[in-house]
Amino acid sequence: MSAPLAGIVVADFSRVLAGPLATMTLADLGARVIKIERPATGDDTRAWGPPYADSGMTTYFESANRGKESVTLDLRTEEDRQRAHAIIARSDVVIENFRPGLFARLGFDGDELIRRHPGIVYVSVSGFGLGEGANLPGYDFVAQAVGGLMHITGQRDGEAMKAGVALVDVLTGKDAVIGILAALRRREFTGKGSRIEVNLLSSLQAALVNQASAHLGADVEPGRMGNRHPSIAPYEVLRCADEPLAVACGNDAQFTKMCAEIGAAHLPGDVRFARNADRVAHRDALVEALEDALSADTAASWAERLNAAGVAAGVVDTIGGGIAMAERLGLDPVSELTGQDGRVSRQIRHPISWQPEIGMASSPPPRLGEHTESVLAWLGEGS
Repeated sequence: MSAPLAGIVVADFSRVLAGPLATMTLADLGARVIKIERPATGDDTRAWGPPYADSGMTTYFESANRGKESVTLDLRTEEDRQRAHAIIARSDVVIENFRPGLFARLGFDGDELIRRHPGIVYVSVSGFGLGEGANLPGYDFVAQAVGGLMHITGQRDGEAMKAGVALVDVLTGKDAVIGILAALRRREFTGKGSRIEVNLLSSLQAALVNQASAHLGADVEPGRMGNRHPSIAPYEVLRCADEPLAVACGNDAQFTKMCAEIGAAHLPGDVRFARNADRVAHRDALVEALEDALSADTAASWAERLNAAGVAAGVVDTIGGGIAMAERLGLDPVSELTGQDGRVSRQIRHPISWQPEIGMASSPPPRLGEHTESVLAWLGEGS
């Protein structure tokens, strides 16, 4: 089966994470992605190390740029601006995350590009939108802070904490892909392109789901609860004989199964714990009772027994441990991509599996300017 985006060309003027993640996904799905980078320095994340991969590139850059071609152009010069316009003229998608207004000042106004190329899908990625927030610098960490995610992350009596990865960038990149795919589908029927705008703050707010709904629908301002869930119990980390165990009981039946397995079958009959709402109201007493029973065995043992009983549970593991688990489950989490120069890049594979299989990305993240000559030849230069 051919890749679903085979034949689609993407002019990628984005850098750092949200935009590059979006275009890497398009490359995974078969699009040709031409990454336009600044001479000498390239994408900011090329300098975001350590750690470094065996290729010498930062692992940060490698995480978001497989399957692409790198072309170095200095958009401050007329010659390279014309080359960029030539690439755009052959592209189906243009994506950029310059500071709002800067791309236009360099000669690439979005509305003008759409006028000149009516079928193009033009995508802007920003921190806080193109209106009143246009002048605000946009980084994931700040978006997590001002958007409320940090306010609900961390221990109840501790300081606000960011997520362990640039989660808002990741969410924004996925939103960009959704918009691009929808726009390409629309173009099939209308022949017309689209202008798409995504921003970190809006993607974060859409991802707050039940927490944002609690604020809007019930006038509740959620706060930090550590590993606890505001609406479900037990749905948290519980102490065992040796280490913590993450337990998620999504309904009363699962709670009853858990109690029977850990030797606390009397708990569901306690009026404080009979229903989920009761357990949420008496969470501290519930946790004390559960941890007393769980202290009889190790977290790994309880995880095995509870999962067998139909209760979701798992030890708190490392990233390496999570990859190893995925391998044991046959999920094939790692791909090894080999470049023409023989270098190998180990990557977390695209999370979607296809039947029948499609051709996914087959090239490692590019070295800076690696494809400049071949792309210029494609444009007709030097022929």
